[in-house]
Order: sequence, then C-alpha cells, then structure tokens
Amino acid sequence: MNVIWRTLLVMWRARRRLRREGRLAPTGISRIRLTTLPTDIDVLRHMNNGRYLSLFDLGRWDLLTRTGMGAAMKRHGWYGVVSAETVTFRKSLELWQRFDVESRLIGHDDKAIYLEHRAVVDGEVYARAIIRSRMLKRSGGTLSHEELFAAVGRPEGIPEIDQWIHDWADATSLPSTKADAPSLWK
Repeated sequence: MNVIWRTLLVMWRARRRLRREGRLAPTGISRIRLTTLPTDIDVLRHMNNGRYLSLFDLGRWDLLTRTGMGAAMKRHGWYGVVSAETVTFRKSLELWQRFDVESRLIGHDDKAIYLEHRAVVDGEVYARAIIRSRMLKRSGGTLSHEELFAAVGRPEGIPEIDQWIHDWADATSLPSTKADAPSLWK
C-alpha cells in the first residue's frame, strides 16, 4: 500500500506504452523513470534499503504489462509470488534524484522464473536485485512452465541462468509449506 499511487501510475503508463509501441519482447528490457521522494528517504537521508524492493516491484508491473504476460495471467487466474530476492547496493540514491528502474526476465528453471532489476542513474548501476518468482493458480496449485509458455509464448534468446543464481536459490530456500519449519536457532 505504501506505493499504491506510483503502482497505479506505472500500470496506466505501461498500458499506454503497450498500445502505442506494441508488445515488449519477453527478453526485452523494461525502463521506467522514477524520482526519490521524501517518503523513500531514511534517517541517513538516502533511499531506504527496503524501499528499493518496493520500487523494483514497479518495474516488474511495467515488464508484465508491456510483454503481455500480465494480461495472460489475469485472463487465466494466475499470479506470481516472490519466493526469494537478493539486492546489492553500490551507490546511494539521494532525495529528489531521478533514476531508471530497468527490469528484465533472465531465465527460468523447473520451479521459478528469475528477474533482474537495476536502479540506474545516467547509465550507471546504483543497485541490482535478483528476484525468484513462483507462478501460482488462483484455483490452487503451481503453474507449470508448459502452461505459462503455451499462453504467452516461449521466450527465445534467454541466456542460461548463472550458476551462482542457482546456488543462491538452493542455499536460501526454506522447507515447503507442507513441511515443518520450526524456528530453531543454532
């Protein structure tokens, strides 16, 4: 809810761009321009580290809308949930600083889709996030990639996911929702 107005604006703009420019290729890079607002700033007077992930969500909405994937997901009652994410910071974004959120699909494995988001100022990366997203059905269960790609087309030209991303996903995974997951500290 904390970025609801920005989300609605991004979705409206993405639909306009989709009508004007046509579909973005599934392997294309989505770019949206944002400004660091007073509500994004922490006591150290730069963008709060948690806010980056909220703003990267905006890039994901733009990407889903402009590739047509969002419409297919809505039509079939599918949705994505973030199952893991990692973000690395290089430089701070300051109050009123303009920056681009660049987003792209970087691949998939048998269980998830992987996306990359970047905060970019004048072509320079300030922060980068890798997102692992599971696709689910509103009727229940996990959406298979076969079903997804049958509806939206199988993206061509997606590179193999770097091994470190597979290692990270394995190392950070939690037990399934059907398994016990007691909070025991070592």
